[in-house]
Amino acid sequence: MSNDKGKKPAETKEPRRALGRGLDALLPVTQIAAAAAARAESPYQMVGIERIYPRRDQPRKRFDETALDELARSIEEQGLIQPLVVRRSDEEDGYEIIAGERRWRAAQKAGLREVPVVIKDVDPESAFELALVENVQRMDLDPVETATAYRRLMDEHGYTQDVLSRRIGKDRSTIANTLRLLQLPDEVQERVVARELSEGHARAILSLKDPGEITKLARVAAEKGWSVRQTEQFARRKLEGPKPPATPDPAKEPAPASSANVRDLEKKLESALGMPVAIRTDGAMNSGTVEIGFDNLDQLDRFLRRVLGE
Repeated sequence: MSNDKGKKPAETKEPRRALGRGLDALLPVTQIAAAAAARAESPYQMVGIERIYPRRDQPRKRFDETALDELARSIEEQGLIQPLVVRRSDEEDGYEIIAGERRWRAAQKAGLREVPVVIKDVDPESAFELALVENVQRMDLDPVETATAYRRLMDEHGYTQDVLSRRIGKDRSTIANTLRLLQLPDEVQERVVARELSEGHARAILSLKDPGEITKLARVAAEKGWSVRQTEQFARRKLEGPKPPATPDPAKEPAPASSANVRDLEKKLESALGMPVAIRTDGAMNSGTVEIGFDNLDQLDRFLRRVLGE
């Protein structure tokens, strides 16, 4: 008869996780996917990758191919760790992506035939809102994509900026500033999308009202690599207009002969530069300033290229 007295009960070991926490950190879990997985009867199910497709109105329109290739190589080695969040399609026998289009694209590159998904029972409007929130939380959208998505939510759901602020967890002033980007001419929006100009540059440029002047300033700021502060200063000077000439001080007025010489020099410089020139000197002609005016940004740009030898 065996004596079990004093023996400790057998310990039940938890299944060993196949992947470490460090790898999970490489692919952040979104709040939407986590919440969906928690509510699902099972964490996920496997679906053929050919039955999954992106939303036509997905807020995110651009994907970095280099980053996709890197993610695809990781998936080839470790598999797809984070499930996609999808909904059943209303029109086709398949699933529409709510969150995870980047992972889906990378999985295709990696040659996966099936991917894990969490299925959400939501209507198209709610799916778009979830997709926007997911992208905003992950900072996957460029500023113009974000502004376009904000505008659509406001138009289709009747949201005010205050309501939208609460729905997506963004400050109302941030939403208002982002929406202003849609007022930019197309060429300037493209420069923001291409990261040639930041949102700060765009806000500074929008202080000008004329679309032509906005486009010209955006072009100069991008090509010259101006900081936001430089762009703001230029836009402010443009709005203020040329300063009125200072009231001359009779005590410092040059003698008539000297004035004639200065004016002759001004004419020569104006002829050479094609721009208005004003030379101001003290009475003794020992010191002074040379002011060169310009009528528009194109004229300034030509002058800078000439002076800088570009």
